[in-house]
Amino acid sequence: MASNSIDVRHVAKRFGDVVALDDISLSIGKGSMVGLIGHNGAGKSTLFKLMLGLIAPSAGEVLIDGVPTGGRDFRHVRRRIGYLPETFVTYDNLTGHEVLHLFADLKKVPRAACAEVLERVGMGHAAGRRVRGYSKGMRQRLGFAQVLLGAPDLIFLDEPTNGLDPEGIHDFYRILRDVQSQGATIVITSHILAEIQERVDHLVILGGGRVAAQGTLAELRAQMVLPSEIRITLHHGEGSRIHAALAQLAGLELTIERDCVRVACLPGQKLAVLNILAALADVVRDVAIHEPSLEDLFLGYGGAHVRQR
Repeated sequence: MASNSIDVRHVAKRFGDVVALDDISLSIGKGSMVGLIGHNGAGKSTLFKLMLGLIAPSAGEVLIDGVPTGGRDFRHVRRRIGYLPETFVTYDNLTGHEVLHLFADLKKVPRAACAEVLERVGMGHAAGRRVRGYSKGMRQRLGFAQVLLGAPDLIFLDEPTNGLDPEGIHDFYRILRDVQSQGATIVITSHILAEIQERVDHLVILGGGRVAAQGTLAELRAQMVLPSEIRITLHHGEGSRIHAALAQLAGLELTIERDCVRVACLPGQKLAVLNILAALADVVRDVAIHEPSLEDLFLGYGGAHVRQR
């Protein structure tokens, strides 16, 4: 049994003169939740299609549970994969139940499982209604339901929360964590960086068809060495005293706005700043530390087209 769910080994993919992926290598361990991010055209969709076995690499190889996606045995592996494309399209004249029955038959899953899955994603009340009357969020929930049919070992989700309201997003990730706890490996692509940064275990940043960086959020922060921001709220009229104390430390960027001081400092300076603030506790009302976000990191790696919304 392979130790990784996914192994991508020196993969390249060309479409004529266009190089979509160039010498991509990465491994995704079993039971992990991975965020795959990158600007439009970075190669995310191409990499998804390669990992799903929908297209073949121009060079290198992709293995799922140790099985090459181009091999004869991959058809058996594919039955254990769940996939939600960015836009879930199905037959509008069918009901939600009928759509799931169709996918159950394709996956060779008993139709009796459909009702439970629809309830799980919050669609039990609309199971008997035709899809043409569904909102975008309801269609997305239905698409998620078909992913969960058959309890897949490996799940690929492309912009999975499109159309979901905040409650729906919360429910979606709650279900994902439950599925992950049962051993599933999950790969998510999203442009909504604030949504995934604290929810995934590992991040892969693509840029120009290559892996620009990968690791946990903490590891990426350490690699990029971006400044943290410390926001200090003061008692009235104490700004000059704090400024004088912090000016002892070289390399800080200080901004004073009335009774608020913003300090931009590198990771190695945080403790020194906090020690100074502790010594001036009589003038400090509150302290908040803001670490670099995933968006900050992505922009630092050159992903200027990704937005936070």
